[in-house]
Amino acid sequence: MIRLFVGLGNPGPEYEATRHNAGFWWIDALADKLGARLLPERAYQGLMARVNTAAGPVWLLQPMTFMNRSGASVAPLARFFKIEPKEILVVHDELDLLPGQAKLKFGGSAAGHNGLKDIQGLLGTQDFWRLRLGIGHPGVKAEVANYVLKKPSAEHRDAVALATERSLQASDRLLAGDMDAALALIHAQPPRPKPPRPAVLPISKPNLTPTALAAALSLKPTPEGEPQ
Repeated sequence: MIRLFVGLGNPGPEYEATRHNAGFWWIDALADKLGARLLPERAYQGLMARVNTAAGPVWLLQPMTFMNRSGASVAPLARFFKIEPKEILVVHDELDLLPGQAKLKFGGSAAGHNGLKDIQGLLGTQDFWRLRLGIGHPGVKAEVANYVLKKPSAEHRDAVALATERSLQASDRLLAGDMDAALALIHAQPPRPKPPRPAVLPISKPNLTPTALAAALSLKPTPEGEPQ
């Protein structure tokens, strides 16, 4: 089961609505769902909540160390409560996914994400779960640093919110450790709205004799006076 949910972001109101804080947004939504309250915890340099479940206690964490020192918050908490890396889920923004997409994976490289890189270094392993929330890519590598620290458009923010809502449907599976079911739920494509049916206009029957109707349609009447 997942015993530690970590959302990555940067502290402070100036970063609150920026793309890099998508992990914070997800943890806020999970806390609301579980009825938990995130409070400052000096020992772990973050905002933390503990939730008691039928399977045991679960921790929610938002590191307040700034992104590139996220491991300084995650690693001490994991070690103190004897949480194994495979029981950790780190939620973070993902440049390689479009806004509205979410992907769950186990392990893998940090792919340039400074928060993941620091966590991997201080845990000493890549073997933890990751939930990647798409924020899109600016198209030019040199613009990435500025892009992630800016607010998304309203359309993109709504798309990330919908991806968060959909992926939270798998939280019970994550808590139960049913990762295959969680993967299936998170990776399922959202239903597409059905296109509206074309309007069907009523066809009025013309008040014409068969011969007149045939002439109007440029059809040659049969001897019986019916069109072919």
